[in-house]
Amino acid sequence: MNLFDVYPLIPVTLVKADGCRLWDEQGQEYLDLYGGHAVISIGHSHPHYVERISEQVKQLGFYSNSIQIPLQQELADKLAKLSCLHSYQLFLVNSGAEANENALKMASFVTKKPGFIAFSGSFHGRTSAAVALTDNPKLVAPCNARDDFHILPFGDLDAVEKVLSSNAIAGIIVEGIQGVGGIQVPNPDFLVGLSRLAKKYEAKLILDEVQSGYGRTGRFFAHQWVDGLYPDLITIAKGMGNGFPIGGLLLSEAFKASYGLLGTTFGGNHLACAAGLAVLEVIEAERLHQKALELGDRLMAELRTIPGVMAVRGKGLMIGLDLNQDAGPIRSLLVSKYKMFTGSAAGKETIRLLPPLTIEWNQLHSFVVALKEILTSETH
Repeated sequence: MNLFDVYPLIPVTLVKADGCRLWDEQGQEYLDLYGGHAVISIGHSHPHYVERISEQVKQLGFYSNSIQIPLQQELADKLAKLSCLHSYQLFLVNSGAEANENALKMASFVTKKPGFIAFSGSFHGRTSAAVALTDNPKLVAPCNARDDFHILPFGDLDAVEKVLSSNAIAGIIVEGIQGVGGIQVPNPDFLVGLSRLAKKYEAKLILDEVQSGYGRTGRFFAHQWVDGLYPDLITIAKGMGNGFPIGGLLLSEAFKASYGLLGTTFGGNHLACAAGLAVLEVIEAERLHQKALELGDRLMAELRTIPGVMAVRGKGLMIGLDLNQDAGPIRSLLVSKYKMFTGSAAGKETIRLLPPLTIEWNQLHSFVVALKEILTSETH
């Protein structure tokens, strides 16, 4: 049987990882500046993470949500402590797309409306409703397309209000910082305006923090850089499990639970909760969100000095840089010659940096040196 060929693959086979370092089958070492799409939050094979999962799988790896799983409440309590969102409720799932699907469903359940608003440059997942609100027509099959789902210009509050005035919109979904869109940081006034308009037209504001959450930006969630902003729903995944599949939906007090309203087979299982707790414990113990902010500020300042770097955006260790040329060949050279993994974005000139939050300055600086050498060379 052949694999369904949907991924353009880097010609590297990784067999081992530790911290921010990776090794291929020939023993060649690489630097991870991408964290597998921002998934590796506390570093590969962190000892506490390995111990937590190992001990849990020895006891009980899985049973369904038909029985009590105290680890779920432990995870909710620790998440509330670190995020300071004590009044929210947690529903555990398996991925960011699933989290977004459930957020959209809950907004529609409560408002009794069918429509939604997302924005240019957005990426919310590849599942049915989430992909219809993702700004990439190539991903939207005919069965996903919806006339009452609107992708509006990013930052345009007037366009939002015009669509909301139809009174058919259940919710607005927006990323804390756009990831695939090229690390586009929303203006605080835009997010505040969305919250105001959602309340005015009885719609729900959904903050997609799948990539931008979990301390990556220097705050626990990216939207927390905006004082007083409390979304109705918040979606999380990626860095939540450091590689173990887990996602979550945070629901404000306005949402009331009932049996059978939502459900999942694997969400919130014992191993997933152990992984999620390990991540939060390491973030807290090692103060990784503060570290992300300090290192990110320093790195962005250095990147702005490199000839050929046209723009640098982001917060903490969620960084996008635009080059004066196609970034694809540069990213390939970073892998082949400098042994560094970086990420792409919707714009061909953009490089995304989403390293583990445990990364050290000397590792980040080695990227600065490599990129400067490439961009100032006449032969690349």
